Amino acid sequence: MIRKLLAVLTLSVTLPAASAGAQQLSGPLVVFNAGSLAYPFRELLAAFQRIHRDVNPMQESSGSLEAARKLTELGKIPDVIAVADYGVIEKLLRPAHATWYVTFASNAMVLAFTDRSTGAGEIRADNWWRMLLRPGVRWGAADPSLDPNGYRTLMVFQLAEAHYREPGLAARLRKALRPRFVRPNEAQLTGLLQAGELDYAWSYRSLARTANLRWVDLPKEIDLSEPNLADWYRQALVRLPGPRLGSPDSVEFRGEPIVYALTIPTRAPHPQVARAFAAFVLSREGQDILSRAGFRLLDRPEFVGTDRVP
Repeated sequence: MIRKLLAVLTLSVTLPAASAGAQQLSGPLVVFNAGSLAYPFRELLAAFQRIHRDVNPMQESSGSLEAARKLTELGKIPDVIAVADYGVIEKLLRPAHATWYVTFASNAMVLAFTDRSTGAGEIRADNWWRMLLRPGVRWGAADPSLDPNGYRTLMVFQLAEAHYREPGLAARLRKALRPRFVRPNEAQLTGLLQAGELDYAWSYRSLARTANLRWVDLPKEIDLSEPNLADWYRQALVRLPGPRLGSPDSVEFRGEPIVYALTIPTRAPHPQVARAFAAFVLSREGQDILSRAGFRLLDRPEFVGTDRVP
C-alpha cells in the first residue's frame, strides 16, 4: 500500500511536468508538525528545498492536537500536517478536513533528565516512579488536551500501575504533577531541563537524543513502543474534552504503540507542492533523515482512507 501511495503522490507531481516541459515546483509550502517533529522536519524541508529551490517552506511546530484544532477551529489550513499520533487525524480531521493519512514512523516514551537532576545517579527503569514521588523533585509533562505526549504520559502511569502491581500509582503520579510544570508540548520542556528548572520531563526517545539529554529507558510494557504489546497497551484509556470549546462531547484515546502520520488537508492551498513533499518524507532520503533523528521506521507504513489522493 505504501508503494501505491508513493506512486500516486509522485505521478501527481511528475505528470504535469511532463506535459508542460520544464515546469518546476515553486511557491509556498506550509507545514504544521508535532513538536517532536520540529528538528527532523526542519531537516526534511531543508533537503526538499535543495531539490526544489523555488519552494518557500514555512514550518509551524506545536502539539498535534493544537495543530489539528488550528484547522478545525481557527480555519488555518496548511499544505501538510504531520502528527505524533495518527489518531489525531482519524478523530479530529477525517472526513471533514482530510480524507486520508499515511503512517511513517514510531517512537518510545522516556523520562528525560540531565546530570544535574536530583537523583540522576540512582534513577532506573524499576524505580523512576519512586523518584518522581519524592518531595522536592521537579518534573513536568505536556498538556494532554494539546499534545499526544501529554495523554501518553497518563497512559504510562496507568500501565506502570499494572506492570509494577502498585494499586493507586497512576492517581498518585497525576496528583504529584504540578500544574506549573505542564507545557503545551513536550518540546518546550526540553529547555526547562537544560536550564535546570526541572529535574525530569516526559518526552520521546528521539527528542531526548537530539537534545543530548539523558533518559530512562522504560520497560516495553510501559513505553508504548512495542507493536507486539498492542493488546496490553489497550488497557490504558484517556478521555479529553471535545474538539470545540464548550462541547459536551469527549475524545477518547486508548493505549497503543506510538505511530506518527501525515496528511494533506482537503483544502490545502498548495496541493502540488504538498504532494511532492509528502512523497519526499516517504522516500529513502526522507526516511534516512527521520532515522538519524532517532525515530524508528515502520516495517509497514500504512495508507488509510480513499485511494484517490486529493
